[in-house]
Amino acid sequence: MQNRNLNALVALLCVLLLPALALASGGEGGHADSGAVLKDFIWRCVNFAVMAGLIGYFVSKPIRNGLQNRRADIEKALADATAAREAAEAKAREYQDKLAKAAAEIDTIYAAIRREGELERDKILASARDMAGKIEQEAEAKAASAVARARAELRAEAARLAVELAEELLAKNVTAADQKRLVDEYMQKVGELH
Repeated sequence: MQNRNLNALVALLCVLLLPALALASGGEGGHADSGAVLKDFIWRCVNFAVMAGLIGYFVSKPIRNGLQNRRADIEKALADATAAREAAEAKAREYQDKLAKAAAEIDTIYAAIRREGELERDKILASARDMAGKIEQEAEAKAASAVARARAELRAEAARLAVELAEELLAKNVTAADQKRLVDEYMQKVGELH
């Protein structure tokens, strides 16, 4: 780096001194003191070159440091941005994985709820069928019981009516002589059995 600066300084001096040498060697002018002018010009050029070199040296160092710092800052910012991008991509992949897992879990839960609903529906239908069968059996038993009770009541009523009717008929048709004859016949049959 320092060699490059030295080469630049020498090239600058040559460029600045070349017109002065050309002017000094021109010699045809009527100037009697051209050597003093040339000497003054050379000293001014050397003075300018030294000043330009010093200014360049002292100004270029902070500029160089500033540029190096800027470069380091840019490299750091690029590294930070790359790291942030990679972190964001990793987070995005993580969230995509979580989202896929959540979607799969939702599908699993949905399928489980659906199966449970179907099982519950089947249980309810089976229970309703059982209950309908029991109700039907109960109704048939109650109907049979009511029919049997009604038949028994009808028989009892028919028997009561038959007894009443027989009593009425006997009271109308049987006389005291018939009663005496029936009692005698009954006694005779009882006597024969013993």
